[in-house]
Amino acid sequence: MTRDDVDILDTETVWKGFFRMDRLRLRHRLFGGGWGQPITREVFERGHAAALLPYDPVRDEVVLIEQFRAGALTAGAEPWLVEIVAGIIEDGETAEDVVRRETVEEAGCEVTDIVPIMDVFTTPGGSSERIAIFCGRVDAQGIGGVHGLADEGEDIRVFTESLDEALARLANGDITNIIAVAALQWLALNREKLRREWLAGGA
Repeated sequence: MTRDDVDILDTETVWKGFFRMDRLRLRHRLFGGGWGQPITREVFERGHAAALLPYDPVRDEVVLIEQFRAGALTAGAEPWLVEIVAGIIEDGETAEDVVRRETVEEAGCEVTDIVPIMDVFTTPGGSSERIAIFCGRVDAQGIGGVHGLADEGEDIRVFTESLDEALARLANGDITNIIAVAALQWLALNREKLRREWLAGGA
C-alpha cells in the first residue's frame, strides 16, 4: 500500500512548544479490501535527525558518549545512557552537515570519511521522526572528557573503547539506545570491509 491508501479527515495541533503534537483523524485501506473505520492518532512532531558512530579503523576503536535522558528516567530505567553523537536537522542543513557538526560539539573530534548506514524511523507508532545514521572515520587518540554546549544544558561524557569491548557491552544489555545498537551491529557486520577500504588510503 502507499500514501494514496490513506485518507486524512482532519489535522489539529493540540500542543506546541519546542516540539509539536498533532492529532490526526484518518482512515486507511484494509489488507482485506475496502476502507477501515475512522481512527484518531496523536503524532509527536520533533523534526528529523542524524547520528554518527565515530570509528578509528587504525585502533579498531569507537567513540561513545554518555548523557542524561529524561525519557529513560520516567520509564523507570537508569537515566544516563551510552549513545552515539546525534542532532536535529535544522532548515538548510543536510544530514551529513549535522553529524559533522555534532561530532565536534558532542565528542570533540573531527570526522573525515563518512559512510551511510541506514535511514530509519525510531517510534513510527507515535512520532514522525526519521533518523539518518552514519559511521565516520576519526582519529580516536586523545579523545575523551566532558563535552557539549552549556547553553543547551548538555553535559556529555566522551570515552573510547575497542569495538570488541563495545560489542560486549551491547551483548550484556548495557546499551539501550536503539540508534547506538543499530550502528554498532552494522559496524560488527562491516568492520573488516570498512577497515580495508579506509586503511587502503593510508593510516
